[in-house]
Order: sequence, then structure tokens, then C-alpha cells
Amino acid sequence: MEDEDIALNSVLGLELNRVFFAVRETANKQKIIEFAREVLQSERTKPADTASPEGPAS
Repeated sequence: MEDEDIALNSVLGLELNRVFFAVRETANKQKIIEFAREVLQSERTKPADTASPEGPAS
């Protein structure tokens, strides 16, 4: 699952980069930056000790 998350994050990062450079207005670029920061912050604040779907580690 971790490999899938890494791959998904890479794809999302590339797509965000593409959108960022396609946008011409500075105000809209700032909105993209703020949104990306909010998403990153929410990912960092998720509890790290959530149970794994595979079950407890042996």
C-alpha cells in the first residue's frame, strides 16, 4: 500500500505542477499554492498509529 501511496503522490505532484504552470494569473497560482499547503498539512496531521488493513505486525 505504501508503494501505491508514493506512486499516487508522484502523479498528483506532477499534475499539480502542470496545472500551476498552465495558470497565468498570479492570484490563481496563489490559490493553488494555498490549497496544496492545506492538503499537505492535513496529511501530516493524520494519526500515524492508525491500524493497518493487513492486521497487526508480528
